[in-house]
Amino acid sequence: MATEVEAWTAVPQRDGAFLVGAPEEEEEFVDDDMLAEGEVNGNWTPQEKALHEARLKAKAKRRLRRTSSRDSTRESFSETGGEPGTDPNSPKGKISISDRKSRMGKGRGLPKKGGAGGKGVWGAAGMVYDYEEPDARDPNYDESSQGDTVYATVVPELDEEQLEKTVNPIVQEYFQHGDTKEVQALLKELNLGSKKFQFSSLAVSLALEGKASHRELTSRLLSDLAGKALSKDDISRAFDKMLKDLPELILDTPEAPQMLGQFIARAMADHALPMNFLDRYKGCVDCDHARAALDRAAVLLSMKREIMRLDNVWGVGGGQRPVRHLIREVNLLLKEYLLSGEVSEAERCLCDLEVPHFHHELVYEAVVMVLESSGETAVKMMVKLLKVFWETGLITIDQMNRGFQRVYDELPDINLDVPHAHTIMEKFVDLCFQETVITKQLRDACPCRGRKRFVSEGDGGLIKQ
Repeated sequence: MATEVEAWTAVPQRDGAFLVGAPEEEEEFVDDDMLAEGEVNGNWTPQEKALHEARLKAKAKRRLRRTSSRDSTRESFSETGGEPGTDPNSPKGKISISDRKSRMGKGRGLPKKGGAGGKGVWGAAGMVYDYEEPDARDPNYDESSQGDTVYATVVPELDEEQLEKTVNPIVQEYFQHGDTKEVQALLKELNLGSKKFQFSSLAVSLALEGKASHRELTSRLLSDLAGKALSKDDISRAFDKMLKDLPELILDTPEAPQMLGQFIARAMADHALPMNFLDRYKGCVDCDHARAALDRAAVLLSMKREIMRLDNVWGVGGGQRPVRHLIREVNLLLKEYLLSGEVSEAERCLCDLEVPHFHHELVYEAVVMVLESSGETAVKMMVKLLKVFWETGLITIDQMNRGFQRVYDELPDINLDVPHAHTIMEKFVDLCFQETVITKQLRDACPCRGRKRFVSEGDGGLIKQ
C-alpha cells in the first residue's frame, strides 16, 4: 500500500526520473508530452489516471489565479505611478491583504475608492473641483442659456377690457392731482401696443362726463403727452374714433358735439393735432353730429387765429387759477346779478367756478357791494342771493361765517371811504339774521360804532352845545 501511494505522488522529471513530494511550484516544469506518452503505453493504473486529471485541474486554476493577480498589479502600478521595473511577483510588488479591491471576481480588480466619491456626494474634504463642461445629454441642459444670459421684463400687451380697467383709474386720479408727469410715468410701464391711441379717446370720454375743470385738465394732458408718450397720429386716431362714436356719446352727454369741437380746437392750438386735421374731413362727413363738432372747432380756430393757446375755451374754473382771476370772476358774477336779478344764472356761474373753498370771497364781495351801494335795492337782492345759496347748500356755514368775519375785521378801513358803513352793516346783518342766513352768534359779533358823548364827566353834567 505504501508503495502505491509513493508511486501516485511521484512525478516524472525531464530526465525520466520521478520526484517524490515535490513542491507545487515545480509541477509546472513537468513535460506534458512525457505524461501523454506514458498514458499511451498503458503504464498508468486507473487510480493514477484519476489523480493525474485532478492535478491538471488544480494546476489550471492556480495558473488562472496567478495571471489575474499579475494583471491587476500592473494596472494599479500604472495608474498610481508606480516605479517602473518592479516585479509584481516579488514581496515588495505583491498587493497587501488589507488593500481595498474587489474579491468577488467582479470589475477590473482595481482598488476601491476612498469613500469620498460616488454619485450625488460632495467628495472628500479639501477636494477642489475643476470646471466641468455641461453635458448635452443632461435633461436640464439648455443650449441657449450657455452663452451670455440677459434677463428682461416682458409686459404683455393689454386687451381692450384690461385697457379700460387700467386707464380709467389713472385718468380719474389725474383729475385729482393734475400732474401730467405722473401719468406719463405710468404709461411707460404699460404695454399698450397698437391700442395706444385709445388712451386719448378714453380720457376725452371721461372728461365729457365730468366738469369743466376736468376738460381743461384733459386738454393739458394731451398737450403735454404729445410728442412724448403719444404721437400726433395717436391723438388724431383717437379723435377720428370719437367722431364716429358721437351718436352713442350724445345719449350720455347731449352737448358732446360742441364739447368735442372745443377739444379739437384746443388740441390743434396746442399743436397736439396736425393743422390739416379739419381739411381731411371737408366734403366727406355724413353724420350731422360729427359735422357740428367740426364746425365748432373751425369757428373757434378762426376767432382765435392770432392766439397760440385757447386757454379760456373751457371757461374759468378750478382751484388752479390765480386768486386775482377768481376775484375778478366773482365781481363780474355779482354785478351781472345786480343788473339781471337772475338767481339761477348766478348759481350756475358759481358752480362753474368749481372753487367751493373760495366761496367766502363771494360773501365778502357781496357785503362790500352792499356797503358801497346807495339804495335799498342792492341790500334786498344780496340778502335774497345769500339766502338761496344758504338753502341750497352751495355756501356752507363755515364759508358764510368766514366771509362776514373778514368784513368785520376790515370795517374800520371801509368806514374811511364809506362814512355810514357801520349803520348799513348793522341793518344788513339784522336782515340776514331774520332770513336765517347767519347765526345769532355771528350777528352779535358785528362791531358797533361808538356813540358820541354829549355830556362830559368834568363839566358837571352840562350838555355840550
